[in-house]
Amino acid sequence: MRLACSDCEAIADAAEITCRSCGGLLAFGAADVDGAAVARLFAERRSSRDPLDTSGVWRYRELLPAISRDAVVTMRENAVPIYDAPLGAKRAGMKRLAYLHLGMNPTGSFKDCGMTVAVSRAHERGMRAAICASTGNTAAAMAAYCARAGMAAIVLVPAVGISASKVAQTLDYGATVLAIDGDFDAALAVVRRLDAKSIAVVNSINPYRIEGQKCAAFRLLDERNWNVPDWLVVPGGNLGNASAFGKGFREARALGLIDRIPRIAVIQASGAAPFAHVFRDGGELVPVTAKTTATAIKIGAPASWKKALAEVHASNGVVIHVDDDAIADARATIGRDGIGCEPASAATLAGLTRLVADGTIDREADVVLALTGHVLKDTAYATSFHESHATQANRIVRVGNDDELFARIEQVARPAHA
Repeated sequence: MRLACSDCEAIADAAEITCRSCGGLLAFGAADVDGAAVARLFAERRSSRDPLDTSGVWRYRELLPAISRDAVVTMRENAVPIYDAPLGAKRAGMKRLAYLHLGMNPTGSFKDCGMTVAVSRAHERGMRAAICASTGNTAAAMAAYCARAGMAAIVLVPAVGISASKVAQTLDYGATVLAIDGDFDAALAVVRRLDAKSIAVVNSINPYRIEGQKCAAFRLLDERNWNVPDWLVVPGGNLGNASAFGKGFREARALGLIDRIPRIAVIQASGAAPFAHVFRDGGELVPVTAKTTATAIKIGAPASWKKALAEVHASNGVVIHVDDDAIADARATIGRDGIGCEPASAATLAGLTRLVADGTIDREADVVLALTGHVLKDTAYATSFHESHATQANRIVRVGNDDELFARIEQVARPAHA
């Protein structure tokens, strides 16, 4: 597979992650394989117990950069479900709706899809350590996969404004966590100054990460028997997910696995929406100081914006932003569907509601929302929400005596029509 700059198209060395000529991000070209043949392989592997086949990434290994089987670090990542979303559909005014729950990955986020490939590549190269900047999910994924590979993991995080649950998870996996005075963008700027030939940089600027993350598109299509939805809605932070989904859909179409690609809608938080602004206004992206309680998308200078913009345009998609209150309310609805997700994931439902209301998405369309993080990724957020006066807040009820206790139980258990 050819590795080249996504801006100037200069051919790159396999050990690099940014272009030597212009500093642009690198991307792999599509694999030169027979579409019909790999389709048969993918179908056969669904019943296999081989660890590579049970992974929702390595099952599609013919479409990935070649990595030695002995070097692969896998934990059955991307073997994630698609759920019906009846309450989400009702809230958005849709006839039907589905959630692709990438939060059901081993470390609880979609980051595992890319990290298995990035860390496997570093492992193959004999790298002793990996590093990333993170608001939490990338850190947890890197730490877990490095632990499995026997590699050291170093994480740069903002000292404030990230989920304590994610930091605790990362510490459990044995990573060295360095808190800096600055936001995610400042942390990533530090990481980008490092020599990627001596330490594995595994943020989404790493092209191997995107190769793994594109497999979320394959998983979605495979689970639907290669029936293409009309729309895929994704949250927008550093935008590696949007660019990866688009790449996966385009490659699937080129192989003849599908005959069209879904339209992609990227939803940002209003306080961290530079991508939505550049989509609307054109020109170059203008970084912002990110302000949102949806910490996973609290990114003001997304590194993958050019690649993501190209994928949105290629799919005839859209980019919008929604405020934190809408995200909080949408998250509560997803919880009432019995699914649950972290705040950033719920931007998808909040955005869909707006896109249906303004007529961009038809109420009868076949739509999938990508939920990128697990509900337990930010327990402090959930606690704060349910202690608030929000419409869907579900406050703990304190009871003073047995009479009140049994009265409350009877009240809740009574049939709705009684």
